[in-house]
Parts: sequence; C-alpha cells; structure tokens
Amino acid sequence: MKIKGNVVVLTNGKLNTKSAKTAHGLIRGSKRFNVVAVIDSSFTNKFVHIDKNGKIDLLDKKSNIPIFNDMTSFLESSVKVDFCIIGVASAGGLLPDEMREDVILSLKSNISIINGLHSILNEDEELIKVSRQNNTKIYDIRVSRPRNELSFWSGKIHEVNVPKIVVLGTDCGLGKRTTAKLIVENLTKNNIKSDMVYTGQTGWMQGWDHGFIFDSTLNDFVSGELEKAIYDCYISKKPKYILIEGQAALRNPSGPCGSEFLISANVDGVILQHSPKRKYFDGWEHVNAVMPSLDSEIELINSYGKEVIAVTLNTQGMTDQEKIFHKQLISKDLDIPVFLPIDEGLDGILEILESKFYEN
Repeated sequence: MKIKGNVVVLTNGKLNTKSAKTAHGLIRGSKRFNVVAVIDSSFTNKFVHIDKNGKIDLLDKKSNIPIFNDMTSFLESSVKVDFCIIGVASAGGLLPDEMREDVILSLKSNISIINGLHSILNEDEELIKVSRQNNTKIYDIRVSRPRNELSFWSGKIHEVNVPKIVVLGTDCGLGKRTTAKLIVENLTKNNIKSDMVYTGQTGWMQGWDHGFIFDSTLNDFVSGELEKAIYDCYISKKPKYILIEGQAALRNPSGPCGSEFLISANVDGVILQHSPKRKYFDGWEHVNAVMPSLDSEIELINSYGKEVIAVTLNTQGMTDQEKIFHKQLISKDLDIPVFLPIDEGLDGILEILESKFYEN
C-alpha cells in the first residue's frame, strides 16, 4: 500500500500503557506517517514529548503533538491530517465499543482509517456503509494475504552473507521492535549501513521496506515469508547488519513463538529483551503462568545453537536505582553486556557487533 501522510492516533485512554504500543512506535518515528495529534480522554490538553532515546513523556508544556479529548474536539482544531490510526492493541483484537464513535466521525469527516487490530473493519457492515457514503477508506493492515501471494521456505536464507540479529523477548509487549529500531538508528549514526525487517503491523506503519505481519500469515508460510523478507532486504539494501523484529516469546503459553527466527531465519545472534520486574507472563497472572528465569531462557536459545550477544532491559515501573541495580546484577551474573535502550541509549552496541562478526 502506497499510503503516507500526517495522522491523528486514537489511544482510547491508554496512551500511558503498553496497550498503546502501536501509538508509541509511531510517535517514536515513522517514515510512512507523521503523528501530529493524539486523541485520548485521559490526557486531554497535554502534549506528547519524546527524547533522543525514544522515551515518551506526557507534559503540560506545549510541544508538537497535542492530545485531544475526542474526535469532535480534534476536528474543531486547526490540525489537519490525512489518516486516523487506531493506535491500541485491544482484548481479542476487537474494536472497543468506546472507540467506534470516533472511528465513524473520522470516516464522516473525510479522514480514512488505518486499522492494525485483528478485527477486519471492512467486514463491519455499519463502518462499510459509512465509508462508502463518505468516499473514505478503511485500510485493514492485518488482513491475511491470499495463499498464491505467499512463499514457502526455500533455503535462500543461506545466501544472506551478512549478520542477521533478531531481537527476541522473554515475554510479549517488552519493546522488541523499538529496540531493533534503536539499534538500526545507532548503527546509522555511526555510519554503518543496516536495516530492520518488521514482523508486525506497527513495523509496516513505521515504513520499513521489508517484512511481513507474522500473526496474519497462514502458519505453513510463516517461515517462507520470514526468509523472503530477510533475503529481499539483503539483496535490495546491501546492509552490513540486518536487525529482525521478534514476536511473542519462546515459552509464552498463550502464543509460543521464536523458533522460526532461530531456525528458519538462521540468525547469527540474538539480543534478548527482558523485564526484571515481571513475575508472570503478561495477562496470565490469574493462571499462575510464571515467567522462566532469564538465564534459563538464554540456555534454551543456546540449545538451538544460537548465542545471546546482549541483553536489553524494559525498565517500565522501575526507579532509577532499580534500573542500575538490575543492569549491573545481570551483567555480572551472566557475564553478558546489558543495555537500557530507552534510559541510556545503545552506545556500545556497535563495538559488540563488530567484535563478534568482523574481528578475527
């Protein structure tokens, strides 16, 4: 889809939660969309601020991204947009009832919808009718592609002769895509040509050229689509490094995922994202789904014949003292480099990669 432009993002009162990770990814930067406003009733009249490391703050002080109460108040402003993006991940991937009015008003106001939810809004009779009546469109990013457009695994991955680094996580919603993006940006800052292969809807929205949407792809073709995305990136971009956005986690019981990256993508190294404060897999506390230890996750990855070359920490909910404590403790106990991507950036990652892959 050749669509891009200025956008307003709907976050349904969840802007400061991990449910708004699509919004966070777009706010941190996109080559496809420019976020010029957010609609979130919990933070009306505040402004979004992002620092150099990608940390997002909600401020009273005016900045480039204002927050409006609802679509009505946004439309009354002077801010103009090309699209409205649903910027949250909801329970079951359904369009929340409380967002429906804003979506309808957007369509009636000549603003097309970009939808990253599992729900296919082009199957919603009311929304289809409104869209047609107002000559606006609904773009369902997670719609499954037909089988004749999908690829089986072929073995071409073995022709990719540059380091392929996947960012995996010990759980869902830890910021794997953001870390992969920040690594590419750090390497670019140091004049190292690199690129990211996306595997989720937000990566497409951010405008990365190569990738596919993992959880909208028929299972038989996941390995082939992953291989094709990496191979195409290698051929067209000729990067020195390819970063790959991981999905879910190897041992998350609600959707175990990760072996495809280790085996089918034949990655050369793993960067493992972890949250020291999480005891249970996200959303599964009620069934006592305790997360395995970080060192056992590294051992599991090693059993695939792959090496974890660095650990990156999600520090949400931590004090500054806790951040430093866990960084130092993990680094000492596991004898592995540890980074705080959002708090401290990723300076030093280049030296680790160069030493691992290009120094004899």
